[in-house]
Amino acid sequence: MGDDPIIRLRGISKTYGTGATAFQALKGVDLDIARGDFVAVMGPSGSGKSTAMNILGCLDVPTSGEYLFHGHHVETLDRDQRALLRRRYLGFVFQGFNLLSRTTALENVELPLLYRGEDRRARYQRGMAALDKVGLKPWWDHTPAELSGGQQQRVAIARAIVTSPDVLLADEPTGNLDTERSFEIMELLTDLNRTGITVLMVTHEPDMAAYARTIVHFRDGLVERIENTGRAGV
Repeated sequence: MGDDPIIRLRGISKTYGTGATAFQALKGVDLDIARGDFVAVMGPSGSGKSTAMNILGCLDVPTSGEYLFHGHHVETLDRDQRALLRRRYLGFVFQGFNLLSRTTALENVELPLLYRGEDRRARYQRGMAALDKVGLKPWWDHTPAELSGGQQQRVAIARAIVTSPDVLLADEPTGNLDTERSFEIMELLTDLNRTGITVLMVTHEPDMAAYARTIVHFRDGLVERIENTGRAGV
């Protein structure tokens, strides 16, 4: 792992609503994420973990505080600039897969490249390479309905890594899978982390969090504690 944190949060707060109905989801979070780390984010419902992940993923903005990514202040960026940051540096994996039902696995994986304006040849080559990394190259022409839940999540992961992101954000990536498929997905995320991708994962399952190198526990809008699992770094 690199010495300088890829992500640094200082005094991050987030308040929804105003006046008597205001709710403070985050209350001054300080957190460093090391380059190349595998981080599991845990906490009870309402602890602030999902709000923190939305801010880390540039899907939301803090009410106050500093968010540095590669040393640059993210909290000062406008909506278009945050979208460019997401497109260039971040990949997202969700619990619900979020695949387009009538398109092939390859076409689903190619979508981020299409949004970036890459030509058909480049999309095909990079899409097939991403499917190969997750072990689904032979299934490139299958639609989601023709794939198992575990395979669909692998397609979603391939879509997330096709742009070669620095950080992969996974929100309950095993939440819709059985135990065997869940462990397969965690092994895949571990393998991707070993290639240098920083992984941030929200989970409520201790068995899944155990794959991470660092576990960040949220409670009542703050980081309650940070646990090092002792797993080897990249």
